[in-house]
Amino acid sequence: MKAASGLRRQAVASTHTTRSFSTSTLSGASRAARTSRDAHPIPRHIPTRISVRSYSTPPEVDAARTHKGDAVAELEMEDERMTDAGAERTIDEDARSSPMKEYHGLVDRGVLRPDDYQVKIVQKLQDLHDQLANYAPTSRKSPSSEGGLGLLSRFFHSSAPAPSPAKPPLGLYLYGDVGTGKTMLMDLFFKTLPPNVKKKRRVHFHAFMIDVHKRIHAMKRRLGPEGGDSIAPVGRELAKDASVLCFDEFQVTDIADAMVLRRLLETLLDEGVVMVITSNRHPDQLYRNGINRDSFIPAIDLLKTAFSVTDLDSGTDYRRIPRSLSNVYYSPLDDSTRSEIHKLFEGLTKDQEIIEGRTLDIWGRKLSVPKSSEHVAMFDFDTLCGKPLSAADYLEITRAFGTVFLVDVKKMGLGEKDKARRFITFIDACYESKTKLFVSSEVPIYQIFADDNAGKGGVSDHMRSVMDDLGLSADVVGASSMFSGEEEIFAFARCCSRLVQMGSKEWAETAGHAGY
Repeated sequence: MKAASGLRRQAVASTHTTRSFSTSTLSGASRAARTSRDAHPIPRHIPTRISVRSYSTPPEVDAARTHKGDAVAELEMEDERMTDAGAERTIDEDARSSPMKEYHGLVDRGVLRPDDYQVKIVQKLQDLHDQLANYAPTSRKSPSSEGGLGLLSRFFHSSAPAPSPAKPPLGLYLYGDVGTGKTMLMDLFFKTLPPNVKKKRRVHFHAFMIDVHKRIHAMKRRLGPEGGDSIAPVGRELAKDASVLCFDEFQVTDIADAMVLRRLLETLLDEGVVMVITSNRHPDQLYRNGINRDSFIPAIDLLKTAFSVTDLDSGTDYRRIPRSLSNVYYSPLDDSTRSEIHKLFEGLTKDQEIIEGRTLDIWGRKLSVPKSSEHVAMFDFDTLCGKPLSAADYLEITRAFGTVFLVDVKKMGLGEKDKARRFITFIDACYESKTKLFVSSEVPIYQIFADDNAGKGGVSDHMRSVMDDLGLSADVVGASSMFSGEEEIFAFARCCSRLVQMGSKEWAETAGHAGY
């Protein structure tokens, strides 16, 4: 049976050749086709609906993950923790912002198109924002239930019952297909949280679960041979770190995740944590066909009762709306392309120190960056994808640099399948980290996986179906017979879809966490 895979699974794997792909719902963006040398033709339509299977891991995975605890403990999370000391905006600036104001501002600037249905969703975010402005999280557990009052304290304590803690606002569970604006809405909410919310965290769900399993492993060690509940204490630790948690791309494909989620969510709710979740699926569709799914049903029931479950599908696919293109992909590999790429690099690093051979520490290893400034890095394709690097390496690169140049990308055939896998993993890391990406390639970047066999009947019916569902034309993207397994086909299609979105002007203007 196939095991769930993706950046989270790869991040805890060894640093040897990446051999698995994420099975998350494919995302993409549509763009107006453009035929110039500097900006390649882009598919016009990226539909939203595509069936994705849930994959499960065998029960022994939990034991295996325990043995990986030391390695997992080394992984720094790819998330966004913002405390009062680290927030860049002032309290006055935060006080003036709100989801609805931010949304209308984006519409006025032409970044978003008016959508009455989307306004209703933003109003839900606004209502939660307003409730959080006057909310201070308090544990629902009474002190006595935790052993907080000793005998003497109870003797002198008033017999009058303590007032009940304020009921936390109802969290939000926003679900919808690719292109319904989930990530944009999450950005909108997190960016405008009221200033009294001092501890907040936005995190990709895969990265969050890596953190959770690492903490559970450490807690089991602390509890010792006697054992005990290791999930509730971890939940309380997480609650101390953030009173508002925002999960992006919530999905459950792993039995180890499924078995801890109910207790974890219960503890977080008991501690007064308010959560906002985005997902491709309604709670009832989570972990379908998974091992021991009956044990996960209570978690599904909790999601439906403790959260306001809202469908984002208004019938409009925002990624199918043609968008302005940005000159970030260049081909072929000739002197003109190389000159243009180096001019861009020099322009983005003007007046900055350029370091050759900078090293990044990853799990006790050294990763060399051929050329970089403080926030911009340049790699050649063979250095980044021709060596046995893993998702953890790529996540560290995108964490360290908001803008990455990848040069001299070659067209790949069956003989370069390992390189293709690493390239796809790298694109996933860039996408999830909102990295600004510049690429020079031998052929238009969407066609680097294309091969002659694909055009001669070498493509399976499943490949054609996936490409049709995504609106990926073989004339533009190029069909590939390199990928045969179901997971690999999804990964290939998702990579092409993400490259489309990352080539848009909107992405270029908003990506790059280092300010570029």
